[in-house]
Amino acid sequence: MGKWRYGVILDAGSSGTRVHIYRWLNSDTARETASEAQLHKLPEIETDKKWIKKIHPGISTFGEHPHDVGPEHLDKLLSHALKHVPLEEVPNTPLFLLATAGMRILPPVQRKSVLKEVCDFARKTTKFQLPDCDVHVQVIPGETEGLYGWLAANYLLGGFDNPEGHDHGKGHHTYGFLDMGGASAQIAFAPNATEAEKHANDLTLLRLRTIDGAPMEYKVFVTTWLGFGVHQARQRFVKALLESSPGATELPDPCLPAGAKVTVNKEGKSFDPDKDEGHGTELVGTGKFPECLHQAYPLLEKEKECLDSPCLINGQHTPAIDFDVNHFVGVSEYYHTTHEIFEMAHRDDDGYDFKSYQKGVNEFCSQSWKDIEKGIAKNKWGKKVDAETALEVCFKASWLINVLHDGIGVPRVGIEDLNGNHNVTKAKIGGGKTKGFLNPFQAVNKINDVEVSWTLGKMVLYASSEIPAPSTEALAVGFGSNEPGIPDDFQYPGGSYHAYSGTEDDWHDRLFSENPRRIPGFLIFILIVFVIGYMLCGRERRKIARQKLGRMFGRGGRPSLRRRRGFPGKLFGLRSTPSYERVLEEGEPSNDFELGSFSDASDNDHSDSTDGSRVGRTSGWATPQIKTGIAEPGTPYVDSGTDLIAQGAGLGLGPPGAFGNAIERGGLMARTDSRERMAGGRRSRANSPRRKSPMMKLEE
Repeated sequence: MGKWRYGVILDAGSSGTRVHIYRWLNSDTARETASEAQLHKLPEIETDKKWIKKIHPGISTFGEHPHDVGPEHLDKLLSHALKHVPLEEVPNTPLFLLATAGMRILPPVQRKSVLKEVCDFARKTTKFQLPDCDVHVQVIPGETEGLYGWLAANYLLGGFDNPEGHDHGKGHHTYGFLDMGGASAQIAFAPNATEAEKHANDLTLLRLRTIDGAPMEYKVFVTTWLGFGVHQARQRFVKALLESSPGATELPDPCLPAGAKVTVNKEGKSFDPDKDEGHGTELVGTGKFPECLHQAYPLLEKEKECLDSPCLINGQHTPAIDFDVNHFVGVSEYYHTTHEIFEMAHRDDDGYDFKSYQKGVNEFCSQSWKDIEKGIAKNKWGKKVDAETALEVCFKASWLINVLHDGIGVPRVGIEDLNGNHNVTKAKIGGGKTKGFLNPFQAVNKINDVEVSWTLGKMVLYASSEIPAPSTEALAVGFGSNEPGIPDDFQYPGGSYHAYSGTEDDWHDRLFSENPRRIPGFLIFILIVFVIGYMLCGRERRKIARQKLGRMFGRGGRPSLRRRRGFPGKLFGLRSTPSYERVLEEGEPSNDFELGSFSDASDNDHSDSTDGSRVGRTSGWATPQIKTGIAEPGTPYVDSGTDLIAQGAGLGLGPPGAFGNAIERGGLMARTDSRERMAGGRRSRANSPRRKSPMMKLEE
């Protein structure tokens, strides 16, 4: 493991996927190099704008053809990551793909298929760490997204590491977090002590760990409002216009600049002649922003019944927000809608205030569409502002103002009295400008030149979890229900680090993954290796192995002659001709045999022979000795050796009969074989059983 640890996160949103690369010192190095003050801080996460890449569209568009998500989408993102993560650190680098709103609306079967393809493709094409796809590749709920965003904002602002420097009063030192995308909006904040105690069951318990291993614990309220993102809200707004005048072919829209025209279908989306049936309805802009504000207000659905008081938007419970101590930062659309066009009007201001913002929006939205088009052509509002952005911004601004002030209850700075002596907290953000967090709300994009993204919060949690616990009693890093100990729904960040040894082959890396289909292949591989090894070990060793296996599996008792035939015999080196294991039994004529000593320890380890023979050793089948000469041809031979040959015939070595006939049939072979044996050779007949005894000497 090197000095640096790396992490890669793919933020799979509804409109596209963005890859983020982060790095931090490994925990051992961090502790060795940290000052006393740094030991009490969270790991320092680094990133670079060159390490970020986004492509369109989102992975949710691959629901009907999931097999294409790898080569057509992920390949570009993973290739980008591999360019910036050192090659030797890739196997040590965790990879996450966390999907948000776009994937949440996919049918479950399609969602599962896309996620599986993501994991399989990443494992096949890279060596990034993916030990558990259920943890590393998943669709996260809006609440988790909001919690990660809260963690990222407070991490960058210093609320965790320097609580004294961010004292907001009443013992409060963290910031609230607001996020708004196209489909949903999130809020996350730590309530004051009174509200935290009153609504303890509604809070999420978050545990972190500093570099020295000390625990950090926070209780945060998080909720999400589905359908309250800017695009979904605009769609609901247009549908309300259409329902108010059914059948109309043209309708006035106060949220469009005067003279602007947009055609929509019955669902409130832009009309597409190739997809939509019938005729669309044309919306004609009137440029009356105050009326736009008024007509967007009902979309907050504040009239819905509140089952658990207090509630803010859509009848969803939220603990009371104490704006004396809860200072919020807003990202995504909160930033873009206040800065993309209107930044010029308040670039020198210290922060957002309602009066200045509303004035700037009124001035822009009251212009005619023709004048706005001329300004776009001259880059009056910057190169990023095009016609589509200009058409959308008036409704977005009205929606943001409604959500902030009438929905969440943020005081209207510049008009309303804040009713309290707010502590001023200064922080360096965006371009080194000093901006005060006296205001209850501040729109930000970067803090200290680092983008405020929920992906950063995820990586802070992961890096924190890699720090060794000071004792076995220390509680794990992660988050879950606000309960003592480790609740049932506790989510671990996946930070159990195991260094890559660099010795395993690719098949070994992936062999024992959670895919059970790979295990049978491994067993087959082991069986093939065993069979090959068995066939190459030689006939003598095979016999010894069979005898040991026989004793191991209880094949004891009375020995017998057993016949081996057929395919199994051929497969394991046994001949099709019947062969026998010769074991002496009680009552057999064995007085003329002398069995040699036998040892289980093999001396054949260094033999070059197929059978593993060595010079000076018998084959295990010893020839009996005949002490008298051979009779002349045609003369009956009478000797005690005749009994011995008869015994051999009885043992299956040949048919019983006259000794002379036996010599005539096999005498030459016997003499030749005998000489080879006496010379120290080790040769035995192919079909004969083997026994260890002194060699039989044939006298010519």
